[in-house]
Amino acid sequence: MRSQHIVSEENSRNNSLLIGPYTYSEFFEAARNFHGSPAPGLILGGFMVSEAIKYLPEGTIFDAISETSWCLPDAVQMLSLCSTGNGWLKVFNLGIYAVTLYDKYSGSGIRVSIDPTALEDWPEIKSWFFKLKPKKEQNTERLHHEIKMAGASICKVEPRQVKPDLLKRREKGSIAICPICGEAYPTDFGAVCRSCQGEGPYTEIESSANSSEFLRPDLKIIPVEQIEGKSALHDMTRIAPGVHKAAEFVKGQNFKIGDICRLQQMGKNRIYVEQGESPGENWVHENDAALKFAELMCGEGLTFSDNVCEGKVNLVADRDGLFVADVDRLIRFNLVDDVMVSSRRNGCLVKKGVKVAGTRAIPLYLSKKLFDRATAVLGNTPLYSIKPLLKKKVGLLITGTEIFTGLIEDKFDPVIRGKIKKFGSEVIKTIFAPDDRDSISSAINELKNAGSELIITTAGLSVDPDDVTRQGLQDSGVTDMEYGAPILPGAMTLLAHTGEVKILGVPACALYFRTTSLDLLLPRVLAGIETSRLDLARMADGGFCMECKVCTYPKCPFGK
Repeated sequence: MRSQHIVSEENSRNNSLLIGPYTYSEFFEAARNFHGSPAPGLILGGFMVSEAIKYLPEGTIFDAISETSWCLPDAVQMLSLCSTGNGWLKVFNLGIYAVTLYDKYSGSGIRVSIDPTALEDWPEIKSWFFKLKPKKEQNTERLHHEIKMAGASICKVEPRQVKPDLLKRREKGSIAICPICGEAYPTDFGAVCRSCQGEGPYTEIESSANSSEFLRPDLKIIPVEQIEGKSALHDMTRIAPGVHKAAEFVKGQNFKIGDICRLQQMGKNRIYVEQGESPGENWVHENDAALKFAELMCGEGLTFSDNVCEGKVNLVADRDGLFVADVDRLIRFNLVDDVMVSSRRNGCLVKKGVKVAGTRAIPLYLSKKLFDRATAVLGNTPLYSIKPLLKKKVGLLITGTEIFTGLIEDKFDPVIRGKIKKFGSEVIKTIFAPDDRDSISSAINELKNAGSELIITTAGLSVDPDDVTRQGLQDSGVTDMEYGAPILPGAMTLLAHTGEVKILGVPACALYFRTTSLDLLLPRVLAGIETSRLDLARMADGGFCMECKVCTYPKCPFGK
């Protein structure tokens, strides 16, 4: 009788517990039909979405964000009008079990997530959530029972404001036919579709790199003894180890009888020669490919020569400045078969006339399909540019009560002035301030009103209670503050804005070390390059100074 009573109570709870418009039992079966199974994550997601809806003002037209691609998006689609198809559900696979419902016009919303600290009373949920035991060892019946009993009580509910760019209505734009695969696609994706740019999920049916016999055009090959009167199809390089490496014969050069011996010494017993006609429209000669790549890669402050050498074109700095590379697109280009580009490191300083990058096709003839794919990745935006370092009026704020009161002599002013002068800028005003928030805030505004285009602060960025530079900057109303960088020396660097004026906070380590994060960041600031948290994170690769007894920077690995 007791067993029947327990079952009766369980059924009663199943029918009284609501998940959106469903009873628990109805949602359980609906999840099975929609998802393929009543997965624990989907059932829990149902409680989370229902909880978020409760906190939204009645009548709110909302969109949704799921921070995981597992199960939770299906709960959103089951309980709302939001779906991935209509674009009202956006999935950011951050690996976090959280969902946000937000007003699609204002971006104000509610985020519901699993609270790990609330799982201690629910051992089966905790074991499932943290993957503490294999799925086959989980007690599925017990797990579902705990989810039903816990509901949204194991969740955190927090207000959230969604970024403005997520409130924009998505549009496909114009549609075109991809010249490579013939599929229709949005032209905003580039000159060819993203699949043909190498982002597709499928393996190539035919690939020259994987086939047993490499694909190549039908070219004329003759024994070296028969070259007289023929023309070279490509540049041929002679190498003398440690002495010489250059094109001994260039494309289009007519061979003479005396060239036979030189070619044999170069290891050439058979060669390609021009036969008066191209191998067909499906192939692009290495020289033509390299010139086109260079044309598309070359941005402001760069130049290149039409004189292709050994199938390669170099990009050369046409002015002094900061070398800037679109690293993500650089990687995408090099993922295309049979093409390459190599360059100096993004963010390094270069002088006019210095070679900064080189590109070429790997084979003598590049397939038109790969050529089109490579040029589509490059698109119409240059891959590289040289940004000039602007001559700025710099305001210098030196903090420290010990300096302000004259207890010790300031050593920072000459250090900063020297680095500023090296790049053609000048310090127009220096202010000394004690370790006091109000004084620092006032000094920032004074430097700004004095016409400073860049403000550099020194010290006061550490963890001591007297270090209040950061707080004083906040009081002055700075924005976009980034504090801390994965660079040694200089981890406590600070970047911020006050209106149009950039602020660069220099930690005290710059008094001791000749080269710090300041030397890596100052050129970027003078070049007008905004540095995001992701940019700083990328600087960790190469951001460790070896602290050599004799500093040779920039002729060393630091920042490279």
